[in-house]
Amino acid sequence: MHLPAAQYEQVLDPIGDSLVLSAILAALPLLLLFVMLGVFRLKAYQAGIISLVLSILLALFGWGMPLDQTLSATALGAFYAVFPILWILINALWIYNLTVATPWFDVLGRTIRSISDDLRILSILIAFCFGALLESLAGFGAPVAIAAAMLMAAGMKPLKSAIVALLANTAPVAFGAMAAPIIALNGVTGIPLQELSSMTGRQTPFIALVVPLILVFIVDGKRGVRQTWPVALVAGFVFGLAQFVASNFFVVELTDVVAAVATVIAVLLMLRVWQPKELIGMSGESMNDDAAGVRSSTAAVGGEGSDTLTKTTGSSESGGAGDGQGKGNSGSGIPTGGGLDAEGNQQEPRDNTRPAARSVWLSVAPYLIIIVVFSLAQIPPIKAWLTQVGGVTFHWPGLDVVNSSGDPVGAQNLRFDHLKATGTLLLISGILTMILYRIAPAKGVRIYGATLKTLRWTIVTVCSVLALSFVMNLSGQTTTLGVALASAGGFFALLSPLLGWIGVALTGSDTSSNSLFGQLQVAAAEETGLSPTLMAASNSSAGVLGKMLSLQNLAIAAAAVGLNGVEGTLLRKLIGWSLGLLVLMTLLIWLQSTPVLGWMVP
Repeated sequence: MHLPAAQYEQVLDPIGDSLVLSAILAALPLLLLFVMLGVFRLKAYQAGIISLVLSILLALFGWGMPLDQTLSATALGAFYAVFPILWILINALWIYNLTVATPWFDVLGRTIRSISDDLRILSILIAFCFGALLESLAGFGAPVAIAAAMLMAAGMKPLKSAIVALLANTAPVAFGAMAAPIIALNGVTGIPLQELSSMTGRQTPFIALVVPLILVFIVDGKRGVRQTWPVALVAGFVFGLAQFVASNFFVVELTDVVAAVATVIAVLLMLRVWQPKELIGMSGESMNDDAAGVRSSTAAVGGEGSDTLTKTTGSSESGGAGDGQGKGNSGSGIPTGGGLDAEGNQQEPRDNTRPAARSVWLSVAPYLIIIVVFSLAQIPPIKAWLTQVGGVTFHWPGLDVVNSSGDPVGAQNLRFDHLKATGTLLLISGILTMILYRIAPAKGVRIYGATLKTLRWTIVTVCSVLALSFVMNLSGQTTTLGVALASAGGFFALLSPLLGWIGVALTGSDTSSNSLFGQLQVAAAEETGLSPTLMAASNSSAGVLGKMLSLQNLAIAAAAVGLNGVEGTLLRKLIGWSLGLLVLMTLLIWLQSTPVLGWMVP
């Protein structure tokens, strides 16, 4: 006979009846996680497990959570890590590995390079534009994994591909996965959806404006900004403008779809009339100095070295997905691993000429299949059927948690959408890719097994971090930390974005952060006389800047480029950009809380 768990009530100030002291201890697992990664350079799975153990000890001996409920919360977090997050990553990388195992990966590389021979331009088109489109349809790490893989196909070094993909996955996140973060925010706060959408759409476009400039700086330093700022500004301006218009006047669910498509069109049209002074990091015909036999190429950015680029002589450079054997346009003999040699460096491409139209369509077919499958899944009758037949909500066994007000905590209820889940739709897309490419079922299964083997430490990392997140949330540690920040009175307008940033850095999801802190933001706003709509939207808008630092997303990016164990390196490379953008967003939100920009609040 199943006995219900004894009810556990969260306490806000369990350590010496002091909210400040309790908040300091609540922050320790997060601080330890970042210090072990960034300072002591432990492997991600090791840092995740140690931080999880600390959070469990704090839950047991600090917050007084019963052992059985603490272990149940740990199991719930690990399960949520597997489904939906790892379910998405595994199937996304499986699709990528299917393409690598065929000649079409080489054709995809040539197709991408035929659009532009410049890695700076491709970082905007692939990571910023196409990544935003994937974010609008899927989210939960899939855009980072797929964009990083496509950048490698174009010839970018593995580590650089991961950094670019992670940083680009910021501006679209608030409206990602068909606006799931804003819908979740509406659900927990009760603020009208259109109000929240409009407010968020008056904040995130400012991030979109600068992200393309940062991307070209990462790829090519100051020279990249100097030579490609026109197209970077066009991309950022069009994306931000489209995001503002769609979120304020159209359907909120399609905000990122509209913005991504509009930006792709704008960039491609601009490239018809404008090209950068030099072509950086790719092979093919030079536009200006080929006669001298001098071309620009990427430096060794696959490690910890300089991010600048160097000059080299010759007609080809590092990059491309080919095997460097000079076999013409056949596209045969593509090696697994995306054209990397034994040292992890990109090999020289065979050919950068644009493939035939049929080959182009076939090379991009897996990604077109993904878009079509996800788009079909959003058609109301299909979406309703998938939800009804393939979804179930249940209370996780062994948990009975209420907050300090006596209300049940929502995190203990799990929505299990096994049919309409992003990972399931990616699995279907992978099967369709196998059929199209005529990959034998046995080979597809072998590739799937190899994908799981490659991700084994990533799986441990993500499970430990999500378990950490759920233990902190359900024990009350996260709420203690949030209430402490909310007690700052009039200064809360400056701390509110930090709260959202912490939420996403912890959970890896803007949707989860909004569910966790949305109502807290509204309550603090009402107490301090600030706009609840502004503070709720700020949780989402500023939160997206923490996504590039969340350990599960770092692990996803590292796994996507085949560099398991470099999560600490990625963290050190990205933390400055994340905090810098957070400062800019915080300044904007503070001004919106004053008469200076208060007119922007709906």
